[in-house]
Amino acid sequence: MQIAVLLFDRFTALDAVGPYETLGRLPGAELVFVAERPGPVRSDTGALALVADRGLGEVPAPDLLVVPGGPGQSEQMDNAVLLDWLRTADATSTWTTSVCTGSLLLAAAGLLTGRRATSHWLALEHLTRYGVEPTGERVVVDGKYVTAAGVSAGIDMGLTLLGRIAGDDFAQTVQLVTEYDPQPPYDAGSPHKAPAHIVAALSSQSRFLLT
Repeated sequence: MQIAVLLFDRFTALDAVGPYETLGRLPGAELVFVAERPGPVRSDTGALALVADRGLGEVPAPDLLVVPGGPGQSEQMDNAVLLDWLRTADATSTWTTSVCTGSLLLAAAGLLTGRRATSHWLALEHLTRYGVEPTGERVVVDGKYVTAAGVSAGIDMGLTLLGRIAGDDFAQTVQLVTEYDPQPPYDAGSPHKAPAHIVAALSSQSRFLLT
């Protein structure tokens, strides 16, 4: 199984690294980071770079496609080269997935039309313009399309897929190996739980956070 994780300027690091840490543990899988051009690609903070070993044209038919999100996603929404590659890769993929605002890229490529999908809570409403039914669920499986909510949800998405591909025991083994046992000090991880003033502040800044 070839797993392709897409990179683009100003992606969010955990969107890509969460699936890498989970899906990359599939026995015999080849996980490759791909970008429009090979080389280092900077995350949204600018402090971290991941290396794309291959260009898009070198990975035309991955078995599993992972599209992260991040502020740089907005600049890719009309990137014909990237969107055409998404369509080409999706034509033969077994699974097409996204984390955070990566679902907007899948939607822009026309891959989620008429389907249910999720995204970062600040971006959910934008899915509707592409004929996608937004849902606030953390992980959404609709056929071969698996979308995850914001950032950390990529770990959940990876474990969900591991269970479907390699079985529950293997997925639980990976969860234990990575000691993924969230016990956050605050219960503010969704807009339904966080203090109202924090939700309001972030909502007012969403144009800057996601663009």
